[in-house]
Amino acid sequence: MTNPLHTVLQSLDVRLEPLTEAHREALRAACPEDDAVWEIYPIKFAGADFDACFDRYLATADYVYFIAHHQERVVGITAFMPVERSSNTIEIGNTYFTPSMRGTGYNAQVKSLMIDHAIACGYTRIELRVDVRNTRSQAAVRKLGAVYEGTLRKNRITWTGHVRDTAVFSLLADEWRGR
Repeated sequence: MTNPLHTVLQSLDVRLEPLTEAHREALRAACPEDDAVWEIYPIKFAGADFDACFDRYLATADYVYFIAHHQERVVGITAFMPVERSSNTIEIGNTYFTPSMRGTGYNAQVKSLMIDHAIACGYTRIELRVDVRNTRSQAAVRKLGAVYEGTLRKNRITWTGHVRDTAVFSLLADEWRGR
């Protein structure tokens, strides 16, 4: 059975393509544009760690990773991650965009495409989970209209060994349609 989330999503300046081996070198070039940002990510998708992370993403069958393009240039990665299909919940995360895309509205365009597609595929709840140290991403999630639901305390160990607290946000299909 084909995963209906696994498709190309596109708007004027945004193109999201499901991750393939063909994207490896373009993403490798985009990821170190902000090497410091990886300190607040669960993984380090740059430098010597890049290939292992990329290989793990390709091998994770139940996630749908997308290469993010702005016009024709690769500017990052994002994903649909299953939470619990029986509850019609999907998480959007593992998002990284190059510094040139931040503050431009690009993230809102990407997330809108993804949210619309998830809802069209029958999901009624979209979660976004953010390291509490990542205030920029929390602000971006709030701009989408997501509701802060609470913090999962010390729930994940990052690649640096930091035990992170995770802020959980959600959007419901009915709320999204009513915007």
